[in-house]
Order: sequence, then C-alpha cells, then structure tokens
Amino acid sequence: MSETQPFDKISLLRLAFTGLAENELQEMADASQLCSYPSNHVLCHEGAYENTFYIIADGNAVISKKISEEDGERILRISGRGDLIGEMALIQNVPRSATVRTTTDLTVLEMEKKDFETMLGRSPSMAINIIRITLDRIRSNDQLAIQDLQKTNKILRQLDRNKLEFIQVAAHELRTPLTVLKGYINLLHSLPDIKGNPALDDVMDGVVKGADRMHEVVNMMLDVTHIDNETLEVNPVPVPLKRIFKDLLGDFSKAAAERKIQIIIEQDADTPVINADPALIQKALHHLIVNAIKYTPDGGIVTLRSRPVTMENDAPGVEFKITDTGIGLDAEHNELVFEKFYQVGDVAIHSSGKTSFKGGGAGLGLAIVRGVARAHGGKVWVESLGYDEVNFPGCTFYLQLPIDPPKRTIPIPTNISTGRTGSFKINT
Repeated sequence: MSETQPFDKISLLRLAFTGLAENELQEMADASQLCSYPSNHVLCHEGAYENTFYIIADGNAVISKKISEEDGERILRISGRGDLIGEMALIQNVPRSATVRTTTDLTVLEMEKKDFETMLGRSPSMAINIIRITLDRIRSNDQLAIQDLQKTNKILRQLDRNKLEFIQVAAHELRTPLTVLKGYINLLHSLPDIKGNPALDDVMDGVVKGADRMHEVVNMMLDVTHIDNETLEVNPVPVPLKRIFKDLLGDFSKAAAERKIQIIIEQDADTPVINADPALIQKALHHLIVNAIKYTPDGGIVTLRSRPVTMENDAPGVEFKITDTGIGLDAEHNELVFEKFYQVGDVAIHSSGKTSFKGGGAGLGLAIVRGVARAHGGKVWVESLGYDEVNFPGCTFYLQLPIDPPKRTIPIPTNISTGRTGSFKINT
C-alpha cells in the first residue's frame, strides 16, 4: 500500500453516495485517506476479520467467492470507480464474505472501522445509500444464482433423461435373453437326470433363484421408466386386500423365518374396499415390506396395518401403515429415500441379498412405491425418530390411497431429480 497524490475526494464521495450534504461529504473526506495498490493485490480475504472500508477511485477489482474445493472460486462481479468494497463485513461484524483482488493498479479511498461506524451513526443518508447499494447487490447476486440454478437444472434434467433412456434400453435388452435363459433353466430343471441328482438339483435351484432375482430387477427398471415417462397405466377394479395380504405373507414367509422376523398383518374391520390396480398395490406393499425387513435386525417385528382414513381433500381412503423395529432413519433422508437409486449409508459396506440385514439393492423399490401412490391420487411418506443401531427406533411408512382414483390425469408434483411436472394416464 502507498499513499497517492492529492485527489478530489469530494467528487468521488458524491459519486458513491447520492444525497449526502456538503458537510457530511467533507467530514467523510477528512476521515478517509487515498491509497494505491498494484495489480493482483488482495484487498479483502474471504473468511478474515478485517477493519477497512474502501471506495474505488481509479482502476478495477474483481470480487470472487470460493464455492468448494472442487469448483474453486466464482467471480461475482467486477468493481470500478465509485463502487464500495467491504462495508457489509464492518456493519455486521462478521468475516469477509468474498475475496477482493485488484486487476489493475488501483486507487481507493480508505476508512477504518471506527470512523466508518461514526459516519453511519451521524449520517442517515449514508446509511440509506449503503442499504440501497447492498440491496442492489443482493438482487444482482440472486439473479446470478437463479441463472446458475436454471443452467444446472437443465443439465440435470438432460442427465436424468439420458440415465432413464439407458435404463429403459438396458432393461429391454436384458429382458429378452433373460427370458430365454429362464426357459432353458426350467427345461433343465425338469430333466430326470438332474431331478435324480441332489447336488445338481441344488445347483439348479440356485440358478433359478438367481435368474428370478435378475428378472425382478429388470422389471423394477421398467417400472421406473414407466413412472418417469408418465406412461404408468392404472386399471382400477375392487382390490381384494385379504388375498393380497395373504400372498404377501406367503412371499416373505421363508425370508422372515430365516431371519426370525415376525410379520404381523392387521386389517381394521372398517377398512373399505378400494378401486385400484391390484397388481400395482401388491407391488407397492411388497417393496415397503422388503424395505422394512432389510433394515430390521434378526428377531425384529414388521407390522402392516390397514384402516379407513379421510385424505387431505376430504375424500375417503385407505391407509397402509408399515412399521418396523429397525435401525431408523434420520430426517434428512425422509424425502430422498423415495428418489430412484438413492441409498442411505455407504453402499460399499452393504451385504448382498434382497432381504438380508442392510442388504444392497437397486434403490428403486421406494421410488416405485411413490410412483404407484401418485398414479392412484395418493401419497406416501416416512416417519422415524432417527438412525440408531443400538436402540432401534424403527421406521413407519404411510401409504394413503383414495377409495376411487381420480377419473382424470393426475398432475405430478415437481420431482427433485427431474424437475419436471407431468401426469399419469389412468384407464377407468
């Protein structure tokens, strides 16, 4: 820093602060000093507590903010003659919110914090000017942020679309050879030589189980593409809940027995009959129970309850409540778990297996549940006291569906991952 030759401070202050009286301008000029700095000198250090306020008299400076270690610094604006620098950190007594670096030889009018505060206290006009300048900067920064968000959202939408198209192509490409494979496996499994050989029979059972699991994953991939492409079709008929509950118990009896998990189903006597797509309802409940078993330790309890409920639009409906005695979920994940491919925790340490404790998966089940709920005009959400692998607070998932799905296209709220609004086709 070096002091400069005499400079018309009053003219500069009049440019920076409109509406100040001559005596206020003179008092401010007397309390400040002109200094010069070379190019590439840092006037303000982001995160530092500094006590100097600047008004640029000649030259330019760049204001930048560090976004992250990966993204580096973001240039907020270029400042020139008459611009104020560093006033907000002094007003709020906080660290600098950005870095200011000279891009040319720079001449500035400097004022120390104590003199700056004195002038603010004496001059309402100066305070109003600074408020106006600050609001203009906030508005400008907001516009930059909005433009960045719009650009980022556009990129994310395209990436999500690319990912969805890949899933759709991959699922279709896998489905055909998988169907052929399952056909040959079933044929081999029926041969007397294999049936009469216990060792080969066990091997074939393992192959069948693996092929069935692969087929299930492929079908989940296709379900997600139908949901995201807004082509999920709902064919509503009266849903036989008792039969669906019985089928679900049968589906999970072996897995529950292996892990000593008790599955309890309680159907309220007043549970009404709903008009919905039975296959989709069974699929949604299936994924909810899989999720509950997966995050409940051996010896736990999973409970499925149904009861009548009045929904937000005063329409009668049914509520399915799936409660487990598992590890629970922190609130920050309550919405994200319904996003496709979202996994809680470190995927690398998850064990394999559809219903093994904390077993890995495709991350599609709860996304399908949400898609089914929205397709029927319903909703799904989760509640938990938090994640705890010692006390096991568990989770409760709620699935609410109206007795009669709307006889129209259902607008879908904007999706976090896609940012799109759409509708589902419903056949009635």
